[in-house]
Amino acid sequence: ALMYLYAIENNLEIIPVVNKIDLPSADPDRVKQEVEDIIGIDTSEAVLTSAKEGIGIQDVLEAVVKNVPPPTGDKRAPLKALVYDSFYDAYRGVVILFRIFTGEIRTGDKIQMMSNGKIHEITELGFLTPKQVRVDSLAAGETGYLAGAIKNVQDATVGDTITLAENPADEAWPGYKPAVPMVFCGMYPVDTDQYEDLKESLEKLRLNDAALNYEPETSGALGFGFRCGFLGLLHMEIIKERLEREYNLSLILTPPSVIYTVHLTDGEVLTLDNPMNLPPVTRIEKIEEPFVNVSIYLPNEYVGTIMDLAQNRRGTYIDMKYINNRVNLQYEMPLSELITDFFDQLKSRSKGYASLDYELCGTRESRLVKLDILVSSERVDALSMIVPIENAPRIGRQLSEKLKEMIPRQMFDVKIQAAIGGKIVASENISAMRKNVLAKCYGGDISRKRKLLEKQKEGKKKMKQIGNVEIPQEAFMAILKIGED
Repeated sequence: ALMYLYAIENNLEIIPVVNKIDLPSADPDRVKQEVEDIIGIDTSEAVLTSAKEGIGIQDVLEAVVKNVPPPTGDKRAPLKALVYDSFYDAYRGVVILFRIFTGEIRTGDKIQMMSNGKIHEITELGFLTPKQVRVDSLAAGETGYLAGAIKNVQDATVGDTITLAENPADEAWPGYKPAVPMVFCGMYPVDTDQYEDLKESLEKLRLNDAALNYEPETSGALGFGFRCGFLGLLHMEIIKERLEREYNLSLILTPPSVIYTVHLTDGEVLTLDNPMNLPPVTRIEKIEEPFVNVSIYLPNEYVGTIMDLAQNRRGTYIDMKYINNRVNLQYEMPLSELITDFFDQLKSRSKGYASLDYELCGTRESRLVKLDILVSSERVDALSMIVPIENAPRIGRQLSEKLKEMIPRQMFDVKIQAAIGGKIVASENISAMRKNVLAKCYGGDISRKRKLLEKQKEGKKKMKQIGNVEIPQEAFMAILKIGED
């Protein structure tokens, strides 16, 4: 529904297409009626297709040719080309994908990026079919690619305007609305020697993903890394997978968080995306967190269990509408509850039939506290999180139990604690591995056995003082798998 509204705002032509008509349970007429009822699109001329079987593909292409208006533009005007994507090629440097709104561009022209004034000479020009086909020139209304030995990925950002250095345009073409990150997490290399590789990889990904933001940060437990901002949890998972697959990096991601607005007692207002930076509770007057309007579409039989899920995630009931044999549930809930495993739970409880849509609706004051995790009395800053005060003991207990399962046994006792300030709200203990030092004592005085046990005890006490506990990578994402009581 949101994508439809964005398309209407930008005066785009809408072509309704009903896919998967080859399924035995397919009911195109019912789906068309639901689309009309929910979104309001006229589906009388909707194209029925099956991408798997190749049914209706030609009809989709014909509908695009018939309904989508052709591009316009004056080829004699100064060049204005909008960068809509780019990627890095090891041999050609940065390759820019663009659309020309006015003017004409040729191989050998010197182009200027209007955001930074950098000038480059075009060495290769072409269009996509989707294969790259080289041409000598492109004009207004066409899309294509260019390469010009651009080595710095920051010189070709998405949304920038390309013009000619000899005949520049007066003003840039309106670019894209800047993407606002909603979810943040820390990203650290498992091997600290890969820090520079991670930095270069993020720069290359940032080239064609304007929504990705990052800045350096340091953790006492994980070393040097980056604080990264994403549009959502799926965006975060995609970036992580690309870094690991395309750049052969091994990464640790800290639990995700949102942006909090903290009002201090002295009148100062802070914006925080990292729980580690939360001031002491004595300085905080109130904390606000982002809330979202959530629309859930699901079959009638799953209404009860989904309402229970939403209310357990601090959701406030707004409305419920019946549309044919489906229900539209509307809730208002904190974004922080949505970015954990809410979507997985939604699909699990509805057997995959429920769909979710949400939009930001502002910030609300909430009773929140910082929950710290201590391992062997050492605070693990990367596991700190901001949680509702009423749920802190439960979350601390569940996270402590998860860590107890994941951290391997050591030669000394390991204590895992969850704390709010100086108050311990949950505690678990991992017992030490013990060697049977009495195995060879078949007899003799009891004092000899006691002496061996005391010596073992002293050794473990010394080891506990100097020993370090390595926390496995899975522990830092355990927060996403915390179940509900």
